[in-house]
Amino acid sequence: MLMVITTTSKSDDAERLAEEIVAAKLAACVQILPKMTSIYFWEGEVRKDEEHLLLIKTNEEKYSMLEAYIAENHTYDVPEIVAIEWARVSVKYRQWLENYLA
Repeated sequence: MLMVITTTSKSDDAERLAEEIVAAKLAACVQILPKMTSIYFWEGEVRKDEEHLLLIKTNEEKYSMLEAYIAENHTYDVPEIVAIEWARVSVKYRQWLENYLA
């Protein structure tokens, strides 16, 4: 079980990615968090922008396809794609996720 995170600058882009990812069965659920401030280094300078964080719930089997999909369909040149392995997951939630992704 993985939670993959990425960010977008626009809520429309976040919703589009989320809907397409779930419809393609690359993840069972995507949560979009409200605007946050990101401070990061890009093209030789420190920048500050508002972004939306996507929490994408998937499994190991779907990760490579999900990573490729985000890289190909994201508006950023270098999108954040970070996978966090879940140490513990409730049995019922795991079953629901795996059943959807099967």
